[in-house]
Amino acid sequence: MQAFNTTWPADSIEFCPHPGAHDIFVCGTYKLESIPATTKETVYSQDTHLAPKVKQVRQGKCLVFQVSSDENNPLSKIQEIALPAVLDQKWCHKSSSSAAVLGIADSEGNVSLHEWKPQQRRLDLLQKISCAADNVLCLSLDWSNRRHPTNSLGSLVVSLSNGSLSLLKPSYQGDLTISDKWHAHDHEPWITAWNYWDTSVLYSGGDDLKMKGWDERQGFDQPIFVNKRFDAGVTAIQSHPHIEHLIAVGSYDNKVQLFDTRKPLKPLMDVDVGGGAWRVKWHPLAERKHDLLIACMHDGFKVVHFDLAATGDDPRLLADGASYEIAKRFDGHESLAYGVDWSFDQHNGGNEALIASCSFYDCALHLWSG
Repeated sequence: MQAFNTTWPADSIEFCPHPGAHDIFVCGTYKLESIPATTKETVYSQDTHLAPKVKQVRQGKCLVFQVSSDENNPLSKIQEIALPAVLDQKWCHKSSSSAAVLGIADSEGNVSLHEWKPQQRRLDLLQKISCAADNVLCLSLDWSNRRHPTNSLGSLVVSLSNGSLSLLKPSYQGDLTISDKWHAHDHEPWITAWNYWDTSVLYSGGDDLKMKGWDERQGFDQPIFVNKRFDAGVTAIQSHPHIEHLIAVGSYDNKVQLFDTRKPLKPLMDVDVGGGAWRVKWHPLAERKHDLLIACMHDGFKVVHFDLAATGDDPRLLADGASYEIAKRFDGHESLAYGVDWSFDQHNGGNEALIASCSFYDCALHLWSG
């Protein structure tokens, strides 16, 4: 299917869930700039964590695309937004009577909100929130209102490269403000995510080989649980939008594990996906709720189908014999598989859905189906 050169390394893909804009998706890019060695300061580095070294300047863009049924031109780039490097993006699930809003996490400690203008077919900056100093990266973010679209903004949780999490909530004026910030991990928390069924609860996972749960009602002085049973950094978490108590958790050691949120210390099952699981995405439609899309870093992209028929979608019964299969894989990328997402549109012929994926060093974006 269609391929596109993103010019700069690409790491994030998000389709718009808003009715009337299912043909829109965004791709985030991340370019590391070198500057004269005379300028030195303490900056973030994945390999050395926080260490004095040559200053790194990260630039990025949010690329806005529109897909169409035109076989000759199925993909069009309609906008570029210049930003610091983009590490994660999420659309807020808002009601059909409200404007779609995209949240972007960048490499200079900011979250920016961009409103979709359907008549102009473009995103306009709505708000920019500084969550940390400009040498701290916003690594991931997630909106609380995935299951119940709202007229206003949901709450937003953000993970930061200094080990902190920030909770942002809508004010009476309608914009987001930081309501809480706390130290969550001793190394980079690559991912944070809400429990979509109980939005007082959120999760985080990091390079300290831990997944933690947090409950706003109990405060953030200590987590409600700590799972220390990972053999590698925790990189991806997503609560299932259609099956209560079920979350998928990815890590650097090529595993995706399913957990019952009521017993979060012992996995129900684990899947070897062949590469580090950088993103996990449950299918957005209920009729395909047993399908999980995974960005597998060094081993392409995969759709895993879980056979949950015998469980009645009760996570407690998963350990009693539920199976899985790799239903589809896409190996069209030649570099790290980072960004991927399902279209929220109905199936584009047959039982398959439109998927967009992107990879890092080869600056590639592909459309395919699975």
